[in-house]
Amino acid sequence: MPGQRGGRRGYARMARVNEVLRQVLAEGLERLEEIDERLGMLTVTAVQCDADLRHATVLLASITDDQQEALEAVRVRLQAAISHEVRMRRTPQLRFAADPAVAAGQRIEDILRSLDD
Repeated sequence: MPGQRGGRRGYARMARVNEVLRQVLAEGLERLEEIDERLGMLTVTAVQCDADLRHATVLLASITDDQQEALEAVRVRLQAAISHEVRMRRTPQLRFAADPAVAAGQRIEDILRSLDD
């Protein structure tokens, strides 16, 4: 229904916002790899932005402490890339974390391999 808040329509909007942020951040990290080689092997798997757009968690396939430090050093640059490329009411403050789905998938794969032995 027109004017309806939340529901399927709200989810679709947030899914689009998250996907656009994922693309912008992946491209931004690719460009920043030239500045800091620790950012080279990072893969952005998803972005989970809060509904109020104040915070966004960037999920990465894997992340070491050294890479976490590098990400914190370029966080403001990545936020600036978002503000330049995406028209949003506000630019979310970024947080970085390992994607739990990747770890769970790896654990399942390890279990399946052990069954073959």
